[in-house]
Amino acid sequence: MKISLITAVYDAEDTVGDAIASVARQSHRNLEHLIIEGRSHDGSLAAIEAARHSRMIAFSEADGGLYDALNKGIARATGEVVGFVHADDMLAHRDALAHVAAAFADPQVEAVFANLDYVLRGDPDTVIRHWANGGFTPAKLRRGWAPAHPTLYLRRSTYARLGGFNTSYRIAADYDFMLRVFSAPQGRAVYLPELLYKMRLGGVSNRSLAHLRRKMAEDYRAIRANHLGGPVSALGVLARKNLSKLRQFVERDQGATTPADHALLLDANPRKAL
Repeated sequence: MKISLITAVYDAEDTVGDAIASVARQSHRNLEHLIIEGRSHDGSLAAIEAARHSRMIAFSEADGGLYDALNKGIARATGEVVGFVHADDMLAHRDALAHVAAAFADPQVEAVFANLDYVLRGDPDTVIRHWANGGFTPAKLRRGWAPAHPTLYLRRSTYARLGGFNTSYRIAADYDFMLRVFSAPQGRAVYLPELLYKMRLGGVSNRSLAHLRRKMAEDYRAIRANHLGGPVSALGVLARKNLSKLRQFVERDQGATTPADHALLLDANPRKAL
């Protein structure tokens, strides 16, 4: 099974090499790595070239921001499955994509997601928050549940069906897209109860109080747009979404599991699993 990974890059010369290296070392070899570089002002292009691997294809062109760049990558992807590795982040271990591919071996599976660690920007081995998604049920959407987006892999046909990210959102287009996916499933979702991804702190959504306010405003808009509640109940969904993050500071990953363990989390009903 071919997996397309997309990395959007803009002024990330200090970290993009680690992101690319985490893809290059994957034991799953049937993949393409699309680098969408947005005409950076720093040395990102040189860092990309220095980390180049044989399954990587790089494009350098102006874009309209992160989600526009990701949409460009999706349009160019040729794999059956699509995922993302952001320029500041990395896949957690060399078998991450092998575990994803094993889950997608079932043709009824539409989505696969897993756990994520937030790590110090200068020290990826120091974990600040641990995001353990847990399995999905439809009721969880109204409790503010969403998978950690960088761990979410989808069949390319899902993007064709839903049309990619809504670029009118500057920070929360990923949350809006996930609500669209999980509100209108076409197959099963598999939760892999293991760490697949490391995210450096300091991303767009949490870099300042102004960004946090904008993120909450856009999350609220996405909740309303996806019919998870009226004006008052949507505020409840937003509050539960934000409160759920508090436990991420005290939880820690309990260790990786095997693809055989992952099979236990498959929902028997493909219309309810996602």
